[in-house]
Amino acid sequence: MKLEEKKQIAQDLHEKFSRSKVVIVTEYKGLDVAAISDLRKKLRESGIEYRVAKNTLLERASEGTEAALIKDSFKGPSAIALSYNDPVAPAKVLIKYSESNKKLVIKAGVLNGKVLDFNAIKALSTMPPREIVLAQLLSAMNGVPTAFVRVLNEIPKNFLYVLQAIKNQKEAA
Repeated sequence: MKLEEKKQIAQDLHEKFSRSKVVIVTEYKGLDVAAISDLRKKLRESGIEYRVAKNTLLERASEGTEAALIKDSFKGPSAIALSYNDPVAPAKVLIKYSESNKKLVIKAGVLNGKVLDFNAIKALSTMPPREIVLAQLLSAMNGVPTAFVRVLNEIPKNFLYVLQAIKNQKEAA
């Protein structure tokens, strides 16, 4: 590979590292072409990019980005999963795939400037999708004003009940 090609690849990877919300490093040693193609297909369906590159290019491209925190993981045959929208999606797909294919090893990841080990990535994979989390948040935010309005509505209603009870007492007397 020529020097210009390497510089272009490193620059392209640097831009992708800068844009991505989460970067997960995997080792694909032992996976055949069909297995990697299947993994790429599953990741692509979730809007995740999966790239294989030389470790030196990954190290150079990660400089100045959050991915530099996991540069020690760029050893052996490394591939990276990049997600630009949903940080949970790559963790879900990779964990599920690694459970069925033990040859895929999840090394590390980085999310919002924090390094994720395998256990953290596995925990991330158990989170509900972004849409569900937003719906739960909206429900919680909507519940407080609704309950407040109900409480305020009960005050005049209870006052009317008291007035009705006084009226009934006076009529009976």
